[in-house]
Amino acid sequence: MADSAPRDAANWAAKIDRLQVSDPSDTHGYNVQGKRVAGPMNGFGRLWQRTYTAALGTAVTPEAVIADWRAHFGEYWPRMGRFHSSLSTLQPGDVTALTAGGVTTGVMVLYADDTSFTFLTPEGHMFAAMITFSAESDAAAHTIARISMLLRCSDPLFESMWPLARRGEDLFWPEVLRNLGRAHGVTDVTVAERTVCVDRRRLWANWRNVRHNAGIRTVAHVVRAPFRRTRPEGAP
Repeated sequence: MADSAPRDAANWAAKIDRLQVSDPSDTHGYNVQGKRVAGPMNGFGRLWQRTYTAALGTAVTPEAVIADWRAHFGEYWPRMGRFHSSLSTLQPGDVTALTAGGVTTGVMVLYADDTSFTFLTPEGHMFAAMITFSAESDAAAHTIARISMLLRCSDPLFESMWPLARRGEDLFWPEVLRNLGRAHGVTDVTVAERTVCVDRRRLWANWRNVRHNAGIRTVAHVVRAPFRRTRPEGAP
């Protein structure tokens, strides 16, 4: 008898070798298209586990929070970043570009269900990371929204920028949770942050990741912009 597929098979992205941007009209996918995914063990720097948590009251369920978050993910970002997606709702396997801190890169949706969704980063992203967005009810029936990350800086250059990047993350993600809370009627959102260094080793075998560095490639893309030939209207 053949093995049956797992019950949650539809919640996982299909296995792929190279990423393809889900919206082919998106001009920001140049640092994502054709790249491989890069999880924490593909990075260079120290391994960190970071968590941001916020209570969103009892008026909204975890399922409603996640449904809204998946449908309007980029709308909750502060102005320092932009999520370049025209997708109606994030689905497993979706690949989309983003810009944060002036660097254009992207993410792939690895997993999504009613109470959580998870991103993997591509080669060249500042972090080689797995990032999970989730919601659950606590013992008092409050809905708790959470952003959990397991990450390494992807190459030596980005590792040297970790102190600055960490401060930026500590501004960015709490504001996302506050914006999410405001959308669900919670005007005073307190965000708790926790950071643990899981592994202080740097993976020197991965130092060559710098060739994919999205910061360098973003600058090169901008510099070359005036010299790129634009296609005539109606050209194939």
